[in-house]
Amino acid sequence: MALDPVIKEYGKKFIKEYRRVLSAIKRYDRIAIFRHTMPDFDALGTQLGLATWIKDNFPNKEVKVFGDNHVTFTPRLYREMDSANQTWFKEPFLAIICDTGNTSRIADPRWKKGKFKIKIDHHPDVEHYGKISIVDTSAAAASEIVVNMLLNFKGNYFISKEAAFYFHSAIVGDSGSFKYSSVSRHTFAIAGELVSTGISVSEVYQKMFLKQIDDLKVTAYVLNHFEVSDKGVAYYVLDAKIQEELKITTERGKENVNLFANIEGINCWCSVTEDVKDHCWRVSLRSKDIPINGVAEMFEGGGHAQASGAKLNSLNDLPRLIEELGKLF
Repeated sequence: MALDPVIKEYGKKFIKEYRRVLSAIKRYDRIAIFRHTMPDFDALGTQLGLATWIKDNFPNKEVKVFGDNHVTFTPRLYREMDSANQTWFKEPFLAIICDTGNTSRIADPRWKKGKFKIKIDHHPDVEHYGKISIVDTSAAAASEIVVNMLLNFKGNYFISKEAAFYFHSAIVGDSGSFKYSSVSRHTFAIAGELVSTGISVSEVYQKMFLKQIDDLKVTAYVLNHFEVSDKGVAYYVLDAKIQEELKITTERGKENVNLFANIEGINCWCSVTEDVKDHCWRVSLRSKDIPINGVAEMFEGGGHAQASGAKLNSLNDLPRLIEELGKLF
């Protein structure tokens, strides 16, 4: 089938980089794929999708994926990450880093040992790294960029159902199920190509958003303890004691943040979760339409216009965060 013109047109701006990436994949027999720590759907889906694609099309290559496993996505949705001793990293290998704007967030520091490094991302390019850098902040997901690249490669290559499953979950996750403003015709065109491989869209959604009965207790707590400022900023706080009572980890604190999407009178919303290990409070920020990443940057964070992360060193900083968000409205 002929490639959708919108996919071809998108790929033109990166065609030189695409050729160099394909050349690097062909050149190295050992390839390691990395992404950011505390991974989300896009980080894991893009990482595993790309690893699967390489193994499908270059079966003789050794491909590994590194980083921390997710507390709930693994193994429900994604397989476990690979392990390797230090000797593996002594031989030359290609390092591909996906969905990570700055090096401090890369989950495994051994990416630095890569002989040749490639960055593919859709976050603001706050730190330029890698011999090849493909960054497009207009893309809804890093997966969207990677799949465009694979479809524009010259050669007899294919995307298997397994790879498509991973890539599609990544796009669904970072596009808010195709509801965020970053979604474009190109996003849908890429999703269409992935669906055409024969994947079950309903299976993707069921595995992504499966909940346990105990999860309802967390939702109930959030609905009974959230606050809304006079400017329409909704937020909830989960300290370490509450996390223990609800039997959740710090990483899961943000899972209920989108309960407040599409609620009249709420302009933006956030979760605030205590991280005892790092002595801080993790914040996930969301907005209907007004960009909130500028405020996130004021609190040691950043991200996308309507979906960002931040950090509070003390809960005493929370009123200032809510105030700064309120100024947007």
